[in-house]
Amino acid sequence: MLDAPTTAQLKGLLGNLRRPIELVASLDDSAKSADTRSLVEEIAALSDKVSVRLDGQDARRPSFAIRADEGRAQAVFAGLPLGHEFTSLILALLHVGGHPPKEDAELLDAVRNLDGPLHFETFFSLSCQNCPDVVQALNIMAALNPDITHVAIDGALFQDEVERRKVMAVPTVYLNGEQFGQGRMDLAQIVAKLDTGSVARAAEKIAAKDPFDVLVVGGGPAGAAAAIYAARKGIRTGVVAERFGGQVLDTMGIENFISVPHTEGPKLVAQLEQHVKDYEIDVMNVQAAVKLKPANGDGLHHIELASGASVKAKIVILSTGARWRQMGVPGEEEYRNKGVAYCPHCDGPLFKGKRTAVIGGGNSGVEAAIDLAGLVRHVTLIEFDSQLRADAVLQTKLRSLPNVTIITSAMTTQVLGDGHKVTALVYKNRETGEEHTVELEGIFVQIGLVPNTEWLGGSIAMTNRGEIEVDAHNATSLDGVFAAGDCTTVPFKQIVIAMGEGAKASLAAFDYLIRH
Repeated sequence: MLDAPTTAQLKGLLGNLRRPIELVASLDDSAKSADTRSLVEEIAALSDKVSVRLDGQDARRPSFAIRADEGRAQAVFAGLPLGHEFTSLILALLHVGGHPPKEDAELLDAVRNLDGPLHFETFFSLSCQNCPDVVQALNIMAALNPDITHVAIDGALFQDEVERRKVMAVPTVYLNGEQFGQGRMDLAQIVAKLDTGSVARAAEKIAAKDPFDVLVVGGGPAGAAAAIYAARKGIRTGVVAERFGGQVLDTMGIENFISVPHTEGPKLVAQLEQHVKDYEIDVMNVQAAVKLKPANGDGLHHIELASGASVKAKIVILSTGARWRQMGVPGEEEYRNKGVAYCPHCDGPLFKGKRTAVIGGGNSGVEAAIDLAGLVRHVTLIEFDSQLRADAVLQTKLRSLPNVTIITSAMTTQVLGDGHKVTALVYKNRETGEEHTVELEGIFVQIGLVPNTEWLGGSIAMTNRGEIEVDAHNATSLDGVFAAGDCTTVPFKQIVIAMGEGAKASLAAFDYLIRH
């Protein structure tokens, strides 16, 4: 199962185990069970602290538990945790084996103090780049707290259960049999949902902080670059982020980040986060900004947070990024994550053998249709314009696929469903006005971005599309407030451009600071 370089790397990592662990496999006579047996036996052969049992009684087969401390610490995988989840497997081995997680000590104490029993189940797909964060966070909790258990389930392998429980998006998390959450969540977000007092405690700590010289609002590429450039000037720098990494976390393959031929969003975000941690930057994660109060007599801008806290700073750099644009048609919100999806890489495997549609004929839409065509029964691509807008090479590839239908000059008008899941979409031919219904099970929306700027209200000049207006130095209409990245009027929403804009905004902010 494991190649030689991976085996050598894993053997070295298992040297960090602080206590014995046991791999308990529940198997049947399937090929996947044979692969699972090979995997656990190969892992056990790499360390004398790892043993294997093949007599597990879990109803999900294949599956295996990683146990220590007589079962009081454990993580369970139903399926083979390869692909994006291989890192989750390695970390589970280490954390159940007593190696401390790289998380804030106060947060880990909060995990240990949670009252149970709390039984989590996470449905993931091996192609999902958001799933590992959720799986890893819940595995940490199960490793630290004996009242918490967690099973990570490969939805593509256990499709009968996926159908029965109506799972139509990953990651989907259940707690004690009830749906707990969907989409990417990190450890701090999960603990905040379980321990409501943690929000108030965090707000109290934030409110007590001294004013910052520069406060960056947003933790994507622009925000990370701005924070690093400010900190390198030796000034007091803070970052407020709803989720560090922003939309890059939802990006699969990145092949146009200059000097890096290929990377993936979560990997790039991890590198950004580590780079930020290399400096004395106060990062306040899982904190959503809700209001900007311009400086008055004290010369400090105030950023009010959803937690109730307020952060003060001499200079503010807004880098709140953007999010996927929604269609805005009846049924879309009702069937979100019930057939309406926005990430084909994450949720595509759940629609294997089914009929799907992709809304949008730009690069992202055509790439999504190409990816889905290899998994699903049929893809209908619907484009509002009279022609596709994707690069020619992508269009050529798309048109070569036998299970793809391309419809142009079409406007989606409604999403239909049976109350539980999507059953069809309705579109109108923009040339004839005639309406058509396409029966299907999944709809993937790929129609661009919306700036995350609603919270600014009328405090700053913005375009009618919600983009913050900036000049050549990234200054906004408000004195002492700068902006950078996808939330601004700067054209071409690209990671490399956002980083450059973040650096530029920070340099301009420092220049402003020393002159005022």
